[in-house]
Amino acid sequence: MTPTMHILIEFTLRLLLALVLGGIIGLEREYRSKEAGFRTHFLVCLGSALFCLVSQYGFGEMTKDVSRVAAQVVSGIGFLGAGTIIFQKNVVRGLTTAAGLWVTAAIGLACGTGLYAVAAIATALVLLGLEVINAVLPQMGTTTLVLKFTANSKQSVKRVVEQIKRDCMELYSYELKDRRTDKGEVFEVNLEMKVKRGTSATKMFDYLEEFDDITISSIE
Repeated sequence: MTPTMHILIEFTLRLLLALVLGGIIGLEREYRSKEAGFRTHFLVCLGSALFCLVSQYGFGEMTKDVSRVAAQVVSGIGFLGAGTIIFQKNVVRGLTTAAGLWVTAAIGLACGTGLYAVAAIATALVLLGLEVINAVLPQMGTTTLVLKFTANSKQSVKRVVEQIKRDCMELYSYELKDRRTDKGEVFEVNLEMKVKRGTSATKMFDYLEEFDDITISSIE
């Protein structure tokens, strides 16, 4: 085997490993229906590995500091991650996805430099943190639920809001719109609240059963 062929095979293995490891993290994010899924993560990991290879071997002996190109990957991922973070009505979404892109880029750099074991261990730790710990400790922390319902009077809306506050659920935002129909005035309500992690839509339906004068539109 010629030296050129050996180098080509080595580079191909680095890029393939970056694709696989980034894709594994992306599949987890895709399963969670996050903004950045499989394609985004494997492209970030593959691109980071490629930048690393280019910085090491693409400029010959002209480059004095081969880490310069790779270092810019971190800045570039910062801009990409910022695009996945959404701040809306006092609720921040997408932080975990942004951090996932950041660590995926780091895994790609590790693949690009030939640190296969480090890249594989980092991927395993990411999945451990995202899946296993979340499954073992599902009740820790809080999450945000969006509740949409309609009511026939403002008093009904007030009762629901007061009950939520009494049960120590933190209310983020509260929107009320009134709409006139053939049957009279109807109030459309959109609530964003913080609840214990593990609180499913089914539990919220059961919780709101006592309010027979409201109609639930959706729980997200």
